[in-house]
Amino acid sequence: MIIDQLCDLVLPASRGRSVSDVRVGLGYTAVQIDGGGCGLAYTFRSEAGEGCCVIREGGTLTGREASDLAEWARSRDPVVCAVGLATLNALIAVPVSAAEADLANQLQITSNDVLGMVGYFGPLVEPLRRRVKALHIFERRPNADSGVLPETAAADVLPQCEVVILSATTLLNRTLDHLLDLCRNAREVAILGPSTPFAPEAFVSRGVTLLSGVHVVNPERVLRVVSEGGGTRQFGAAAKKVTLRLAGPRS
Repeated sequence: MIIDQLCDLVLPASRGRSVSDVRVGLGYTAVQIDGGGCGLAYTFRSEAGEGCCVIREGGTLTGREASDLAEWARSRDPVVCAVGLATLNALIAVPVSAAEADLANQLQITSNDVLGMVGYFGPLVEPLRRRVKALHIFERRPNADSGVLPETAAADVLPQCEVVILSATTLLNRTLDHLLDLCRNAREVAILGPSTPFAPEAFVSRGVTLLSGVHVVNPERVLRVVSEGGGTRQFGAAAKKVTLRLAGPRS
């Protein structure tokens, strides 16, 4: 799976590095490592389970080897996995070739394209809808009034899409690999969201053409926002939106 490949790519170079801070917030999880690198991952709080203990080892994470926590990305527990993915993202340097730009400005789309979006990205919906022939949105919680389809419908619709945007949270719930298989006919495939790992080697062979996430430039601010239950709006300039093109659109 992609998450395993990410671990295999990153972990060998992480030996000897330690975790300096961990915050598991209501919206995001943030991990900072020695040297200042800070990574994010979405917190699936609805799947955290019941009880007062969400992470059994809570209170012991700061100071541990970064490689230990990065291994948690392989966990099937979505909250534990978020700590692991945030650690991986803290260890992965954003390539200098990544552009400080929104994904919408980097996608190569036409008025004849059918676009599939897995995950509801509100600010992108109307601007993209005006640029394409049709836009289909899939979510675990469908909403007929706003045209959001159940995620089960993706199996039938995504193979018909020329352009697809996939939420990086699909790494956390282990659906990304299957979704990429459904995108086999798409010309342009993008992974989007603060959870996105900027590791081209794990994605380019699977047909992904764009990675779009964030570069944390003010870890102190981001850690505080995460701790106080905030999200992307509250990050502001502390986390810059960046997009990395991996390959040109497929013919």
